Amino acid sequence: MNLNWTVGFEIELLAPRTRSRRDLAERIAYLRGGTVRRFFHPQEEPSEVEGKPSFHNLTPGFEALDGAGRPIARFVDDMTLQADLDANAGPLPGWYRIVTDDRRLLRLIMRQCDADAPIDRVLVPVAGLFGTAPDVHRSGMVKVTDDRGASVAIAAPLPGERERTCEIVTPPLADDQEAALEFLLGEARAAGFTLPREGATHIHFDAAPLTSARAVVNLVNALGRHGEALKRLVGTNPHCIRLGPWPDRLLALVASPGFATLDWPAARKALGDVGLTKYCDFNLLNLANADRAKHTFEVRVLPASLDARPIIAAASLFAALLQWCAEPAAGTRRIPDDPHALIAALPLPPEARAIWGG
Repeated sequence: MNLNWTVGFEIELLAPRTRSRRDLAERIAYLRGGTVRRFFHPQEEPSEVEGKPSFHNLTPGFEALDGAGRPIARFVDDMTLQADLDANAGPLPGWYRIVTDDRRLLRLIMRQCDADAPIDRVLVPVAGLFGTAPDVHRSGMVKVTDDRGASVAIAAPLPGERERTCEIVTPPLADDQEAALEFLLGEARAAGFTLPREGATHIHFDAAPLTSARAVVNLVNALGRHGEALKRLVGTNPHCIRLGPWPDRLLALVASPGFATLDWPAARKALGDVGLTKYCDFNLLNLANADRAKHTFEVRVLPASLDARPIIAAASLFAALLQWCAEPAAGTRRIPDDPHALIAALPLPPEARAIWGG
């Protein structure tokens, strides 16, 4: 089944013990005659330190490139995956994370430091920017402060089997999505990868067709009314975290008189003022921010899978919904009261309709 939409996939898996996400990246690259590039993968996690609501960290990510240097997929950590790991396991040699309490410093570190550098040397370039040198502790932890002693960043060995967490992140795929996904998941199955307890699949849909106030009204109204029914239909993992509803201010905005007739710059600005977050069922943040690196609408409610077919089937359902919402001639849609009636109205291809009904 091919999707009539450009999409990127993020599938959360777990490597077997004694294996890592790097092993899978190397296998994929080898099969395509390519190489693996290690890079810093940014994440955010809650903090228990008073006055600092979150810490920003970098963990090892691995990008598989084909023989022509084109990206096949990235293999990264995901901090939401915890239940299946041995928290007391020691770190592997060369596996570390870098922590800071300021995302601006995180971006600076990503630009200045070499992800292939050993832990005792990795922060040397950023320390030099502050006129200091890293302080290497006998525990293996490395700390950088500025010239007045204020903390800049800490690098520390990465314990707790964090090398086993593996989110496969594909580049945007315009065609043959199922074949591309099945190649990656087939190798993961062969290597003994499994589904994490909290595992999810996220799909990023190219947001270009959605850049109108009218399309956003249709999308928010459809998912606001039938999002829970669609979650039950696709089998959202009840153990998945970082899901939830949109802010009430978004629902009020799309219902407000005149929003649907705004031009896109004005509508986008209004969307940016309602408190959107990526940690919800359906992520509009990248659309509202006009994120150049990831200008997408993200569906976050799908379960993890080691089989491409159910992922593509779910993607076809949401692609049809987006098409229905964005169709220029349709205007502002009347949302059916029944979710089955909504599905019946969608332009689903026959193969997808046989799965989802309607």
